[in-house]
Amino acid sequence: MQQQHHPLLSASLGTQREIYSFHFSGDGHKRVYIQAALHGDELPGMAVAWFLKQKLLALESAGQLKASFTLVPVANPLALGQHWHGTHLGRFHTLSGQDFNRRFPALGETLVDELAGTLTHSEYENKRLIRDAIDRHYRDKIAKTELDAQRFTLMRMASQADLMIDLHCDWDALPHLYTTPHAWPDIEPLARWLGSEVQLLAQISGGEPFDEACCEPWQTLAERFGDEYPMPRGLLPVTLELRGVADVAADQAEKDADAIINALIESDYIAGEVNASPALINPATPLAGCEYIFAPHSGLILNRRALGEKIKAGEVVAEIVDPITDQVTPLVAEFGGVLYARHLMKFATAGMLVVRLAGESAGREGDLLVG
Repeated sequence: MQQQHHPLLSASLGTQREIYSFHFSGDGHKRVYIQAALHGDELPGMAVAWFLKQKLLALESAGQLKASFTLVPVANPLALGQHWHGTHLGRFHTLSGQDFNRRFPALGETLVDELAGTLTHSEYENKRLIRDAIDRHYRDKIAKTELDAQRFTLMRMASQADLMIDLHCDWDALPHLYTTPHAWPDIEPLARWLGSEVQLLAQISGGEPFDEACCEPWQTLAERFGDEYPMPRGLLPVTLELRGVADVAADQAEKDADAIINALIESDYIAGEVNASPALINPATPLAGCEYIFAPHSGLILNRRALGEKIKAGEVVAEIVDPITDQVTPLVAEFGGVLYARHLMKFATAGMLVVRLAGESAGREGDLLVG
């Protein structure tokens, strides 16, 4: 294992943050990138990443890695320093107000111009050329802010991978994941081994999240040059939501790390044998089919249904109670689906997102992710 340090642009005098990455040797033609805590207060993934580091060390020593692995257990040092009177503010950058998992750059069109005339009739060589171009772009790009420096550093490492795993969690939630329709058949082993109960698919979910930005250049290049040259399949992205923010426990983290290793063995990134593969709990559904239920006014949230329940259209999932006026407003599902996530807070402000259901019928458009 090799450890690398990636210093970031200093935002102010006397400060210097850096990202640490851990690199495990294997077949360099196949690459896996795993990161945790891009939202700095989402710590279940950080715990899983720590266990993964120990397991990858052992697998590397045993010569079982069939791909090169890059692990970034702390992907967001900026967010780790954002605390206000004991409250960790890890989702949004306090200086700019930006969500740490949005507005990642699209690189594809730039690479189209750069690689035109240099691609070959060897898929292997074209994969190398694309990786080199991605590396040069982010190596030479000058960041204007500390946040951009962090984005460019992560993108430089992740965008060259065959498989990119981004470890997150939700507020209060079932284990679930996000990926693209084209990647889903390859991501499905991860869903099975992790016991993911909801699998949400979208080619473009809106907001330029990290996972989609990583695979965008590969897709753009394949669309532009696929009729002329043999193009590599490109990066397979997945965002794993490891339950809720409070679900940080050693036993669960190691179990999740083992599940990821087993899925990587089944997918031929690691040599080894696994027991019988678990069944998929629920089939994949479109992210656009999710129903988001908001509080129409402020008040106490009283949840009436449990995580994992299948909600029918017209059923009440929670109530908003005003203890001053005694107004009780039921939150009613319009379309229904699996209740997979809800807000951790039990007091709602007007317009707050309270509950999310994974179904087929909501037909949402535009930005499909939680803002």
